Amino acid sequence: MSQEQGCGSGSCGCASKAPAVDDVKVAVAMVNGVPLHGEGESPDPEALRQRAYSELLRQAAQRKGLLAVGDLPSLDGVLSEAASDATLALLERELQLPEPDEASCKRYFDAHPARYHVGEKVQAKHILFAVTPGVDVPALRGRAEALLVTLRCEALNSPAFATAAAENSNCPSGAEGGDLGWLEAQDCAPEFASALFAQDEANAHIGVLPRLITTRFGFHIIQVLAREAGVAQQFESVKGAIGQVLRQQAYMTALRQYLSLLAGEAELLGLELDTADSPLLQ
Repeated sequence: MSQEQGCGSGSCGCASKAPAVDDVKVAVAMVNGVPLHGEGESPDPEALRQRAYSELLRQAAQRKGLLAVGDLPSLDGVLSEAASDATLALLERELQLPEPDEASCKRYFDAHPARYHVGEKVQAKHILFAVTPGVDVPALRGRAEALLVTLRCEALNSPAFATAAAENSNCPSGAEGGDLGWLEAQDCAPEFASALFAQDEANAHIGVLPRLITTRFGFHIIQVLAREAGVAQQFESVKGAIGQVLRQQAYMTALRQYLSLLAGEAELLGLELDTADSPLLQ
């Protein structure tokens, strides 16, 4: 086809250049010609990535004979029950992971002593800037960060934190100056617990923590008033739990690499994924 295209009327004599390929907006993202959404839909980038990875696995399961060729993809990113079972079988076959040995478990235990204490407690306050539908998240974060800087300049016994909690916090605890009382790790959301219960002495802060903590609820400014150390557990009693952690870490590493290999072999249209072309490490 010529790069010069007329208006089609044949009477005005004008000519215009066809749009370059790079200038054409892709209407539907695809993996190996399979659409990931309907026309006119615009999934957010992370949702689109997840759909793409699911589709890569579905297609790989078909190539390996684990899923019937007649299994058809959906445009909402939800796999059929058969496809879901097949992808699990695929990953079990492809991701052959070594068992963590005792030496690896012991190194992990020695590197993370605070994770294996029982009964550690923290007395804390917080100010929650809740992320709700329609909220301007960057502006909300900016407000929270500005208040964080101010509060970090205050003494531990200053009433400033309680006053700020009463004026700004979207948590019911704001009426009590943000007071959460004494907490153990199981009392908190995982992200909150990770911030409160230090992984080493250098991070065992007393006072206002130096950064905002992000959870599913929003942005938190946290003030630690006191800590009670827990009782250290013996390696033998937690060796099994550490093995599970190391297995999960190895699985996630291998899964990311396998997905990158599948993406590297695929024809992707309208999206970008991390790709690789080296063999899967075991």
